[in-house]
Amino acid sequence: MFGFGTEYEGLAFWLPLVWAGLIAIAVAMYVIVDGFDLGIGILFKSARDENWRDRMMFSVAPIWDGNETWLVLGGGGLLAVFHIAYAILMPALYVPVIVMLIALIFRGVAFEFRFKANRSKFLWDNAFHYGSLIATFAQGMVLGAFVQGFSHDGRQFTGGTLDFFTPFSVLTGIGLVCGYGLLGATWCVMKTTGELEIWARRMSLRFLVATLVAMVLVSLWVPFLGRQIEARWFSWPNIALLAPIPLVTAFTAYRLYQDLELGYHRRPFFLAIGLFLLGYLGLGVSLFPYIVPPALTVWQASNTVSSQLFALVGFAIVMPVTFAYTAYAYYVFRGKVAEEVQAGGYGYH
Repeated sequence: MFGFGTEYEGLAFWLPLVWAGLIAIAVAMYVIVDGFDLGIGILFKSARDENWRDRMMFSVAPIWDGNETWLVLGGGGLLAVFHIAYAILMPALYVPVIVMLIALIFRGVAFEFRFKANRSKFLWDNAFHYGSLIATFAQGMVLGAFVQGFSHDGRQFTGGTLDFFTPFSVLTGIGLVCGYGLLGATWCVMKTTGELEIWARRMSLRFLVATLVAMVLVSLWVPFLGRQIEARWFSWPNIALLAPIPLVTAFTAYRLYQDLELGYHRRPFFLAIGLFLLGYLGLGVSLFPYIVPPALTVWQASNTVSSQLFALVGFAIVMPVTFAYTAYAYYVFRGKVAEEVQAGGYGYH
């Protein structure tokens, strides 16, 4: 039924699901590991003084450049396995994706130049902050546009260049800025000490409230973007089966608030990650199995079985290596950043 031989019919059903899961994992990993990195940049300009900004940047300097690997894996997997979806999504999202990439370049350059600059340091501070802010907002607009869906005819995008720019995508852009700010602030709680840590706790509470408000607004808006989404969440017995997602989300947010108030160092960061993953799960429930909402499923957009199997061999090697590298890097640079740091050394203890 998928256009393959009978020996491939089972694989033709399961392989697109496997690939959808792998790409979803890659995107989730990017959101987590680059989210707090971008969050540090969002917080950067509000830091009190140069020492605070140095310590914030040193907390992510050893690991930031490996985070975008997950973005490459997600985009590469989409091109290799769901080329029809790639052909529709890229023209539809060309503007926010290009803006995001340019902003990421600016903040990446700022990492290298800021440590060496003297009189021009303020320029690289601004590049780091605004590059992080713009890249995050652009990612949020991509998310909003994806949830709303795309006009297409076959494998061709038929909408306009600015179709991505809507009130809903602006809301998701602001929401992601708040969410990444929460990740960055809780990362600072875990990695810094003294007055900077106390300030990061206050910022974590503010961004927690802002993130929850954004999540509630998006959650109330999403079911009414299409009758199919509304029926998935509010029809019986789905409403009973899916009720644990918002309930666990509310409990996670409450525990995060408590842990910040009680002075925990590590748990707030991991609870913030949990909050993100629960929101991600909610969007997945709303949209699955559509890879180009509202009409193109993972099976309709997938490549041939042989192409998927060939690409799967590469992913089976690259993905575990990326996981191992990520885990090792975070293990090596564990611990708090010293209160007095010098350029050229990472100052962990």
